[in-house]
Amino acid sequence: MTQALVIGAGPAGLMAAEALAQAGLSVTVAEAKPSPARKFLMAGKSGLNLTKAESAEAFLDHIDGPDALRDIVAGFGPEAVQDWARDQGQEVFTGSSGRVFPRAMKASPLLRAWLGRLDGLGVVLHRNWRWIAIRGRDMVFQTPEGEERLSPDVTVLALGGGSWARLGSDGKWVSILAENGVDCVPFQPSNMGFVVDWSAHMTRHFGAPIKPVRVTAGDISALGEFVISSRGVEGSAIYAVSRALRDGAPLTFDLIPDRSMADVAARLARRRGKASLSNHLRKTLKLDPSKIALLQEVARPLPGDPTALAKLIKAVPIRHQGPRPIDEAISTAGGLPFNALDAGLMIKALPGIFACGEMLDWDAPTGGYLLTTCLATGRHAGRAAANRALGQAADARA
Repeated sequence: MTQALVIGAGPAGLMAAEALAQAGLSVTVAEAKPSPARKFLMAGKSGLNLTKAESAEAFLDHIDGPDALRDIVAGFGPEAVQDWARDQGQEVFTGSSGRVFPRAMKASPLLRAWLGRLDGLGVVLHRNWRWIAIRGRDMVFQTPEGEERLSPDVTVLALGGGSWARLGSDGKWVSILAENGVDCVPFQPSNMGFVVDWSAHMTRHFGAPIKPVRVTAGDISALGEFVISSRGVEGSAIYAVSRALRDGAPLTFDLIPDRSMADVAARLARRRGKASLSNHLRKTLKLDPSKIALLQEVARPLPGDPTALAKLIKAVPIRHQGPRPIDEAISTAGGLPFNALDAGLMIKALPGIFACGEMLDWDAPTGGYLLTTCLATGRHAGRAAANRALGQAADARA
């Protein structure tokens, strides 16, 4: 007997399963891929950024969604995520930027501990089970053994957004909900790189990190780094302003964010002698070859006037040709609108079916905000689904 079903074994789905099982329900998790949490594992290859150690107010300011979502995240924010990881036997540390990582850095030790906990709670995980339809009270799956149906008391959908299809987030669930009268907001890429048509002289700088740098798009800016790639620009500082860029804001880079305009102009005004302008930039401002190449790419020949050159260095304009394809984006905006959900994240048109994670229409940058929000919504939906199932059971006994 399955009292509770979770479809999707990413972070949000596993957190929902944990909440349901801790409430005493029998829980089944159905995952379309041969192994769970593939996107989670991929994100953790270079260091699993669990959350960001900062005040609740500052953290919530990075989440683009309704007040209801912010309240959910406030209920399971950075401190709670760190405590949860420690409870899994995974010690954490905070880096200089405030980002929080497991001591092991990778996602795999945490995932193994998490799956072990769920197994201990009696959670059953079915792999290679792809959700294909709702038929009455039945959830229908395509499995290696053929079609399977489950009729749970409650279901939590945690199927991800519309990017990284090879890892499981293909957005195909939208058509299933549409067949059942639930319309979704079209997906848009988020936390993605942007296309730049570089000239040939930039080729030798592909792969070069540009840091430190302040990236600005409209009214939004981020201090960090990005990478020059053959396809354009990508990296954490680009992702942090990707929403504004997606909406058409102009892109500029401050290549020396720790120096004022006046200081930069004064340094450039120093006697140059027979040194080339490139050498002058290197000696006076410590600009590396990639930053100098970026300057020359957008404004060759560079202005000789120190003030004009300082203004350029503090706001290098980059023309891009739009975002990379949605399947290359780290996450997506769009999906289930919050007005289609109740306070417990249950789909109003489908009583007993809840949703969480990137399925919902919200946006947040990388750096811990994205993962924390997925975990928080999974926990919230799981608890709300458990309350519904337990309430129905109590009513039946009465």
